[in-house]
Amino acid sequence: MSTTGRQVYSATGIALVLSVVPMQADASEVSAGINFGWLQAGTATRLAVSPHAGISWRIKGDLLFSLRDLFSVVPPIQIGGAGVYNSTIVALGYSWENGDLSAGPSVAVYFMPACGRTMCGRVAGMAAGAHAQTNAYVAGPLGVSVSANVDWVGGSSLVLPGYVSVLVVAGPVLRWSVK
Repeated sequence: MSTTGRQVYSATGIALVLSVVPMQADASEVSAGINFGWLQAGTATRLAVSPHAGISWRIKGDLLFSLRDLFSVVPPIQIGGAGVYNSTIVALGYSWENGDLSAGPSVAVYFMPACGRTMCGRVAGMAAGAHAQTNAYVAGPLGVSVSANVDWVGGSSLVLPGYVSVLVVAGPVLRWSVK
């Protein structure tokens, strides 16, 4: 399948998800931030810098529906060079006045250096996985965000024989509410 075909399938999936979101949601909330942490793919742990953005809707009481994107950059300061790891997430969760907690499926597109037990190299592809995130707002719209992704990567790669990558990042987040 070509990249264009994947983009069409992704756009179709996002359109279907958006059509399911109730239009009578109580409020919308947009959040954005930058997180720092680590990405484990194969045997090497790498620094990850992850700008992120999302939109959430309170759909019934404190029930939350979210769409998020977490774009992680593996800086070139490490052995193997630079890489990118982008996760798109659809999540359900619980929200309260000063925070929220959500979890759901994710789809990741990656191009990054990775090491197995015997060799290192670059890996690229698409992976399905799971995502969890919590945001705690400590000073009005300013807060702290912690995200974790587990994705099933590798396929028939000799570089990634474990088929799993883990991304854990934390950092500041800012939110805007729309009533």
